[in-house]
Amino acid sequence: MASRKEQKEAARQRRLEAERAEAAKATRTRNTRIAGALAVAAVGVIVGVVIATHGGSSSSASSGPQAALTAKNLGPTSALGHLAKAGSPGAKGSEGVAVPSAPPLAPAGSPQPGQSVDGIQCQTGEQTLFHVHTHLTVFVDGKPRQIPYGVGVAPPRQVQRTAAGPFVASGACFSWLHTHAPDGIVHIESPVKRQYTLGNFFDVWGQPLGPNQVGPAHGPVTAFYNGQHYIGNPKDIPIGKHVQIQLDVGRPLVAPEQISFPNGL
Repeated sequence: MASRKEQKEAARQRRLEAERAEAAKATRTRNTRIAGALAVAAVGVIVGVVIATHGGSSSSASSGPQAALTAKNLGPTSALGHLAKAGSPGAKGSEGVAVPSAPPLAPAGSPQPGQSVDGIQCQTGEQTLFHVHTHLTVFVDGKPRQIPYGVGVAPPRQVQRTAAGPFVASGACFSWLHTHAPDGIVHIESPVKRQYTLGNFFDVWGQPLGPNQVGPAHGPVTAFYNGQHYIGNPKDIPIGKHVQIQLDVGRPLVAPEQISFPNGL
């Protein structure tokens, strides 16, 4: 029969083996995410051809929570008068989506581990039961602004510097609404299927949003939803699968941009 000392040593060895296995699992998960980001960046050229061929339209532009909107929420862009043409969308980033050559609208912000905003938790692991993506574009006085990477990801963040640009691989916690890259892609990764809004995302970010303010930018806000004029408070805009939202603060107004979502988004 093993002595008490031998039993303690055996227990210690089992604990060390379990810790090594957990560390190896975490490394594999992190490497898989990074590899996925690199793979998406690799297909950026193909995505660019699709965008050029289809004029930047998305076949899923009318999917997602479109049914949640009523006729009174959407109107033709022609009623807005002249819309300026947007400049170059920028080079493809780490998710295969163009990143504006512009400063961020505001620094990335996030709740801390265990905190909840609008019933949206910040948890140590990403939740993928409900996993879809929305694209957000912002112009201030006709000039583009980046949506920063790391919104909804609490520091310290591990940022992978890929050839195509930064990608947030991990952090202290992930909110159910967050960004991995500065390309405007909002990741909705939730353990429950529910209708989220743009206001929820800005609340997670810690930035104000309303008819006369987008983050630190003040002025009348004109919103676009899947290429149409959105009429109402921008906080109430539903986000979901392949929804494309643009917010113009002030003037001139810029014609709504649209992207083709790469494979995997």
